[in-house]
Amino acid sequence: MSISLRVGRDSDVEVEFVVDTGFEGFLTLPLHMIVELDLPYIAKIQANLADNSKIATNAHAVKIIWNGVERDVIVLAMGRRPLVGTALLEDYHLSIDFHEGGTVLVDGII
Repeated sequence: MSISLRVGRDSDVEVEFVVDTGFEGFLTLPLHMIVELDLPYIAKIQANLADNSKIATNAHAVKIIWNGVERDVIVLAMGRRPLVGTALLEDYHLSIDFHEGGTVLVDGII
């Protein structure tokens, strides 16, 4: 799924994200993308991974366009590919076709 990141006053960057239903945060981006986009640093946090280990990572602020609305969210600097977590999906319906190139739909709950 693709999400627009608002990185300047009039500048949006489309980023392709993978949905990770095991991630309870909003978004993750690889560190090199955080640096390229010059996202504001918030704090160092302890992130709990799927294997129940903890790692220190940096939290950054980012504005996104979500369902047509600008929204401020936290993005963690970690991993090799951008991830969408369940915090962003709260109050939405998620539908996934589980095959290579399958469709991912996120709709507001009626």
